[in-house]
Amino acid sequence: MTTLIPRPPYSDAELASLYPPSLHLQQVQILLRHGERTPVSARFANTGLAAYWPYCSAVSRFRSAVLLQWRRRLESFGPNDAAVPATGPDGSLDNLCDLGMLTDRGRETTHALGVRLRRLYVDHLGFLPASIKDASSFMYLRATPIPRALESMQQAFLGLYPPHTRDPDFPPLTVVSRYSPEETLFPNDMHCRRFAQLSRAFAQRAAERWNDSDEMRLLTARLGRFMPDDSPQVAVDSKPRLSGIMDTVNSTLAHGPATRLPRDFYDPKVRQIMEKVSVDEWFAGYGESREYRALGIGALLGDVVARMVASAERNVPPPDTEFVHPLGQQRSSSTENDDATIRFGLSGCHDTTLAGVLASLGAYNTESWPPFTSHIAIELFRSSDKPPASSTPPSSSWWPSFLSPNKQYQPSSIYRKPTPQLTPAERESLEGYYVRLRYNDEPVTIPGCKPQGKHLPGQESFCTLAAFKSIVDKFTPRDWQAECRANIKKAAFPEVKEPAGY
Repeated sequence: MTTLIPRPPYSDAELASLYPPSLHLQQVQILLRHGERTPVSARFANTGLAAYWPYCSAVSRFRSAVLLQWRRRLESFGPNDAAVPATGPDGSLDNLCDLGMLTDRGRETTHALGVRLRRLYVDHLGFLPASIKDASSFMYLRATPIPRALESMQQAFLGLYPPHTRDPDFPPLTVVSRYSPEETLFPNDMHCRRFAQLSRAFAQRAAERWNDSDEMRLLTARLGRFMPDDSPQVAVDSKPRLSGIMDTVNSTLAHGPATRLPRDFYDPKVRQIMEKVSVDEWFAGYGESREYRALGIGALLGDVVARMVASAERNVPPPDTEFVHPLGQQRSSSTENDDATIRFGLSGCHDTTLAGVLASLGAYNTESWPPFTSHIAIELFRSSDKPPASSTPPSSSWWPSFLSPNKQYQPSSIYRKPTPQLTPAERESLEGYYVRLRYNDEPVTIPGCKPQGKHLPGQESFCTLAAFKSIVDKFTPRDWQAECRANIKKAAFPEVKEPAGY
């Protein structure tokens, strides 16, 4: 799938069902795929498809740190390796996109996502304040090192809090990032040797399963004449790979007619097969292997759960009593330090992040690829029967210490402690809390939360926090980097399938 077509806004009846009065929304963490972009590699030049696309006017001019304005242009190889200006399909020199770059369309759709988040969490639910003085007091912003993820997150923030809703003295946003070898906001096969090994094994299995299938023969019949002479058959592992062909198809379909492939690429049956096979190649491992889940997405979900657990242990008051402040009103000192309640997270990531999360929870029940600007909302609720605490214990903050250099970071008492090791008091602190995921605004049901006692009565999509944590604990690595170096000589596939979501 290419560009996401958002569903209509929730009706009043839907809002009442999705956010029942018996529950208080306490924390939200958003994982968003970047918006529309150019392909990550130049492919199918033989069809007339230009390598450089003229859809990046937003980055045609820059201002450097020394306040020097400058204009960006791309350069490429010409005949005899001569340096020549890169040009678009119409010969243009400006507004050109580099490979894998967020386009103007991608900026529009991620900004629109932020507007939709504002409509829900500010206008309808009153969960977030309408105006803000400093985002760092309640927001956790993060992005992968890939520019399109950071830019998409920024656009979503601008939609959530446009300029007129921010204080005139609004400080710069604090955005968390990681050194590439430590990045866990997407499946990091480049820096996790064992995960790369597992990924290759499942990709090879997909090739053996699909390359000689009727589906692949249909693709070759329709697209083979556009393939390179040295790789005339379409295959999982052809050159370009099937997933690469799909990448170019989806990128072209999301943009204008100047950058389109021949019509055969857009045949609905062709696209359906490409997505089904690519989903099997890239994401089947999460549903079958605990190790695949742990190394691919377990560290990220471990962080997500740790934040929810810290919020539950803190048991903060409702926002209308401590959190929402009119624009310009002075906050109390308790909300201006790193022990402040972080209520909203916004992380710019990738398609492999979203599908990896859902598949690891046994909830990726589709053969479609995540569209551009897809998102997962991970929402923590507190039962209205559970009274909030009157104060905020300082030991429960999960806000990173490096953002408050005068204080030493102290995780919550539970943090990533596995469920079987919790004390009775720690187990009790999780009672009365529920977790619900929405993928592109549709509620998600996790199979391990369906049994009685593991969900809100009558609503299986509301998993108890204890049950959700127990499921994620089973594939949360204790030392991700060490586990990435382990088991290199072991078989890639488990002896028996290890189903996800339980």
